[in-house]
Amino acid sequence: MTEPLDIDVLIIGGGINGCGTFRDLSAQGIDCLLIEREDFCAGASAASSRLMHGGLKYLETGEFGLVRESLTERNRLLQNAPHFVTPLPTILPLRSRFAGILPSVRRFFGLKAKLTNRGSLITRAGLMLYDLYGRRHRSMPRHRLLGRKALEDRVAGMDPKIVAAGLYYEGQLSHAERLGLELVQDAERLNPRSRAVNHARIVAVEGACVTYEAGGRRQTVRPRIVVNAGGAWIDAVNRDLGIESRLMGGSKGSHVIVDHPGLYRALNGHMIYFGTADGRVNLCYPFMDRVLIGSTDIPVEDPDTAFCEDTEVAYMLAAVGEVFPDIALTEEHVRYRFCGVRPLPRADGEIGLVTRDHSIAEVTLGAGTPVLCLIGGKWTTFRAFSAEAARRVLDHLGQPHRVDTGDMAIGGGAGFPRTPAARDGWVDRVAQASGLSAERVAGLLDRYGTTGERIAEACAGETMLAAVPDYSDRELAFLCRNERVETLADLLLRRTLIAMSGRLTPQAIEECARVAGTALGWSEDRRQREVSALCCDDLTLVRRNMAAAPAA
Repeated sequence: MTEPLDIDVLIIGGGINGCGTFRDLSAQGIDCLLIEREDFCAGASAASSRLMHGGLKYLETGEFGLVRESLTERNRLLQNAPHFVTPLPTILPLRSRFAGILPSVRRFFGLKAKLTNRGSLITRAGLMLYDLYGRRHRSMPRHRLLGRKALEDRVAGMDPKIVAAGLYYEGQLSHAERLGLELVQDAERLNPRSRAVNHARIVAVEGACVTYEAGGRRQTVRPRIVVNAGGAWIDAVNRDLGIESRLMGGSKGSHVIVDHPGLYRALNGHMIYFGTADGRVNLCYPFMDRVLIGSTDIPVEDPDTAFCEDTEVAYMLAAVGEVFPDIALTEEHVRYRFCGVRPLPRADGEIGLVTRDHSIAEVTLGAGTPVLCLIGGKWTTFRAFSAEAARRVLDHLGQPHRVDTGDMAIGGGAGFPRTPAARDGWVDRVAQASGLSAERVAGLLDRYGTTGERIAEACAGETMLAAVPDYSDRELAFLCRNERVETLADLLLRRTLIAMSGRLTPQAIEECARVAGTALGWSEDRRQREVSALCCDDLTLVRRNMAAAPAA
């Protein structure tokens, strides 16, 4: 074993909880090392519904504290990450006035109840609480109820049995993976002694020392405390550390991206958050030029075996038909499918009723080193959970909590122009300095926030790609060289939205592989292996995502 490097904190797992904790601790001046087995935000953090939401359905199970915290954090993210988090008007369809009262009461008291229909009375009560809990840092309108005519003015073609709807607002997260990456980059700026390493795996544990391998090189560290942010893999990470635990009970959630212009037009910029006949809550909303539909909730023992199955796709497409009966969705409309395993605590009973709140379990490494296991949580509350974890770490280290991250801008959200005049001024200034057109610079601002200025400077003399013409060779080369891209999947699935936008065609993969190979010095053999790995090895991508489907 090599001579160990003494560090304050080792964080294992680069999902959103790990990235958030890394930033929070680095902001306190704590020297941290974050290691991630794959890529930053490559697991469940990349497979959510891409919403920053309060969790309206959690009111039914009495988790008022979680809803209050979620709404506060949602509102903060609208301010701290305006380049990625934007308001999303949301429709909650109603089919009656009194339905759902008794099942909601039973669920509130922890009893089993199938809730297939929520009437206007229970909905109004829930939305009033939602407004009350979301009043801190409020930046979006309060809820209101819509009659059938007002509903039709907003969303066309809904089931005639839907007599009214609740209208409220949530936050849409456009690029989850980049937000996680920006937390890592911000952390390293806040504390240059902290560093994060992706594609790193633990290869040995001896006493208080942990050895990991990345890029063919091994490094041994001796942390004062370990944070296990492995998500659904927490028990597996503990086993790697020589600790036996049974903390996790994961739930698979799958989503699809569909290309159906009729459904896209009908939604008119709204999310539909709706219950189905089987008692589940589902959603669909416009995502880029497509529609995102989700999600399933299926218990999973081994997160490495999870993938989006054909039966789940059929279920989600049929669920949309309950709300839009005249819109026929088939698998031919599916452009992309993905799934992740929610890092839920191990619990008995119905998986949909297991808490989505977060908690910290403490175990001990063989030499007595504390290991804090970050259990649960959701995208919306990552900052609050990270702050809680940071305080626990600081208590162990005997250090004060100096910096509050509650109002700290994230990445390209710093200095983001918030008015049309400010936006025009930013675009004009960067266009003049870079030589790019104002239209191109505006697109970079939308994609990267104010980080787009650095990318614009690197794009002089660029050539737009044939398969994905809103990206250029210089742009992708900049991402490869400056954002720790190690694989083609890192680039296409996480640094960009090429896959999520349903454009992961063989032509796009080949063209982007040529750019990445040149930027990173790949051999032809390595380039071909990267293409093959992306096309064939990932079961969430392999079936029908490569085929060009007809438009509706």
